[in-house]
Amino acid sequence: MTGPLARPVPLGRRSIAALALTSLVGVAGFGWPLLAATDSALVGHSADAPWLFALLLPLLLAVVVAQISEGRTAGGGAPGLDAKSVALLGVLAAAGAALRPLGAGTAGLEPMFFLMVLAGRVLGPGFGLVLGALSMFASALLTGGVGPWLPFQMLAMGWVSLGAGLLPGPARLRGRRELLLLAGYGATASLLYGVIMNLQGWPYIAGLASSISFVPGDPLSDNLVRFAAYCLTTSLGWDLPRAALTVVLCLTLGTPVLRALRRATRRAAFAAPVAFHPPARPPGSAPPSEGVNHTTRP
Repeated sequence: MTGPLARPVPLGRRSIAALALTSLVGVAGFGWPLLAATDSALVGHSADAPWLFALLLPLLLAVVVAQISEGRTAGGGAPGLDAKSVALLGVLAAAGAALRPLGAGTAGLEPMFFLMVLAGRVLGPGFGLVLGALSMFASALLTGGVGPWLPFQMLAMGWVSLGAGLLPGPARLRGRRELLLLAGYGATASLLYGVIMNLQGWPYIAGLASSISFVPGDPLSDNLVRFAAYCLTTSLGWDLPRAALTVVLCLTLGTPVLRALRRATRRAAFAAPVAFHPPARPPGSAPPSEGVNHTTRP
């Protein structure tokens, strides 16, 4: 068995700070209506998504810049984001964007989830956050799904891949046990993705029954009970098929996909130091003399 695999976007101090700030902004963007006062004008805030999108992109860029900065100052440690990492990021984001239209709109089936889980597992949480957000952005451009929900989808998918990168045993756990771990996480993450995306739109939907509608200023516990009823009655039929498909794909395609991702990481040699060696001289040849002009006259 080989040693721990290098990850294209390892987490350092700057990256953790940028990642934490991005996640805090996301949590605030999703959850602030639950703490709104009774007289809050929620309808006026339902169009705040462009502002969140404008804030999200610089924060994701900050994660990338932090990786580049840490790679330049690592002093022999793991490198940050480099050209090979950017190339791998682009390939996987394109693959995720291409997978999503295959099942989107059909009972919640979204095959891109299993790829985001496996890629986050192999390539790490920092890479996973950027990959998940970029894949969702690219798929929205591909399918015409650009709307006020897009920045929330980017954050939620980034969290899905980030969580996969934080699972235990990335260098040691292999085989059936790893597949079961990833399948279980994929099912949980698929369900939580639907729950989080419900939270994004639920406070602004008018005309709901009083038992599942959001009431500004009510105790948090009461609103959470209504929100749970809302999820059960509106989106569970979409979330369960998404989770089931993710489990099936992780268990059936997980081994070859993980092997391919790990092979790509090894061949790219992300953590290999760059060293230059003089060319080998033929046996018996004398070393070149310094300061001597070996040019012959005609």
